Amino acid sequence: MNASVSVIVSLIVVALLMVVAGVGHLIGLDVVFGVVIPYVALLAFVVGLIYRMIVWAKSPVPFRIPTTCGQNKSLSWIKSSNIENPTTTGGVIVRMLLEILFFRSLFRNTSVQLADGNKKIAYGSSKWLWVAALVFHYSFLVVVLRHLRYFLEPMPFFVYWMQNLDGFLQIGAPVLYVTGVALAGGVSFLLLRRLFSPNVRYISLPADYFPLLLILAIAVTGILMRYFMKVDIVAVKELTHGLVSFSPKLSENIGGIFYIHVFLVSVLVAYIPWSKLLHMPGVFFSPTRNMANNNRVVRHINPWNHPVKVHTYEEYEDEFREKMKAVDLPVEKE
Repeated sequence: MNASVSVIVSLIVVALLMVVAGVGHLIGLDVVFGVVIPYVALLAFVVGLIYRMIVWAKSPVPFRIPTTCGQNKSLSWIKSSNIENPTTTGGVIVRMLLEILFFRSLFRNTSVQLADGNKKIAYGSSKWLWVAALVFHYSFLVVVLRHLRYFLEPMPFFVYWMQNLDGFLQIGAPVLYVTGVALAGGVSFLLLRRLFSPNVRYISLPADYFPLLLILAIAVTGILMRYFMKVDIVAVKELTHGLVSFSPKLSENIGGIFYIHVFLVSVLVAYIPWSKLLHMPGVFFSPTRNMANNNRVVRHINPWNHPVKVHTYEEYEDEFREKMKAVDLPVEKE
């Protein structure tokens, strides 16, 4: 599908979702968009997550296929890379932590260009994607954790500290949260990269644009709701606390922008288990990351192999020893 068509289709879908929620509020469907849909989305997320994890756990891994970026452990006088090419469980754990917390593999990302009149290939550092990914993911994490104050009473101590640290700029009233702006900026960078990078645009599909536009819409509606289009925060907390205790209470004064925001979040939550966004838990099931490259030390036996009767070399030699000796083939036993 053409890149422009993919973007337009994704944009139309996100816009329709916002219109549906807005119209639903106008015709009095607040219970549907404020209570029923969030519960359904959460159920879809839990069921989908469990299903995908079971499928991943049952997937056969016939070979050890860890990605390697360094020297494998071999002879004692050859220095090996214990993190880039781990041969022990400890090395795998360190590698996984660096990948999950700091996106180590993305840090090594390089750009390739033709130089000197298209006669040479030039490689250069490309760290902007790594920075944008860190900003986006950590901002998203902080925003999600910060929203726990709407669901839990009393508010957890770490949420209080995080909220104070996030709003340290103290610009205007209400306080400007840095992660809210950083989330919108990070997802915008990732979206623009797909739009303006020819190589990335060529391989991008609606499934790549839709989640970015959806998250951007969530960030923008959240910013609008906090700084420009005020909502009844007391009524919002009553509803969120009620959702947690399965006794939701709706108020007419919450505001339509709130239901649009909640509906978009619900769509994202329900969409995650069935999309590329499930790489969050998926990295733990990736054999290219969670396996040690110890083929030279331990023989990897595929646990999914169908049991068959094998003919070992010892048995083969016992059967054909005399014939092998007759044609001067070497044998282990005389």
